[in-house]
Amino acid sequence: MYSLLPVIIADVSPYYAYQNSDGMGRAIVILLFIGSIITWTIMIDKGYSLFKAKRNSELFIDKFRADKSIVAFIREADMCRGPLAEVYEHGTEKLIEYNKFTPEELVASPHQNMRKVKLSEAQLEAVRAVLEREVSNQVMKLEERIGLLATAVSVSPFFGLFGTVWGVMMAFCGLAAQGKADIAALAPGVSGALLTTVVGMMVAIPSLIGYNLLTITIRKITVYMDNFVEEFIARVKLEQLED
Repeated sequence: MYSLLPVIIADVSPYYAYQNSDGMGRAIVILLFIGSIITWTIMIDKGYSLFKAKRNSELFIDKFRADKSIVAFIREADMCRGPLAEVYEHGTEKLIEYNKFTPEELVASPHQNMRKVKLSEAQLEAVRAVLEREVSNQVMKLEERIGLLATAVSVSPFFGLFGTVWGVMMAFCGLAAQGKADIAALAPGVSGALLTTVVGMMVAIPSLIGYNLLTITIRKITVYMDNFVEEFIARVKLEQLED
């Protein structure tokens, strides 16, 4: 009885199904396994970078709203690097270009120097265009490799289904070649065929959850940047109106 125990364990393990898969089924399982490694790498790396970007963006906007001058905030912008800081820097560079002062002069006395040059509506729209262009650039950076994750979500189940249909077809072909219906001969082939669907689901389900979480975070950061553009322009107009 003790000698049969390893055989029983092998018979009910996924490795038993893999052993009874044909070349096509094994290739699909290996391909899905590699895809799983890639998707988990993307999810972990993007999850960490997006979490850091979201945290820094929230910290940045809190500090920006507490500061009294746009240009004087340059000194604190480096402390919370992120998408919002990049948008801010491009907008500030455009302001410095129009005011024709060095960053050091503006930081030293931002209110006094900013009042010396009144921006026209065309110049304000140019500043807005620079901000919106940088927002688009930051969104593209945030969405890098997200498309690959979405592809894994949609393609993995189809690979698994293809492997299952192929394996069942080959199992029935083998059964027809024997000329008799024998469950003992059919079961190994069917188990190997179903393995590809199981592996496909194991790749698709975590990828779908990770994709949704990542896209929600990207959407939040995008909203932060869009709101910041309006807040930046409004702050410039207010500073222009101050005595």
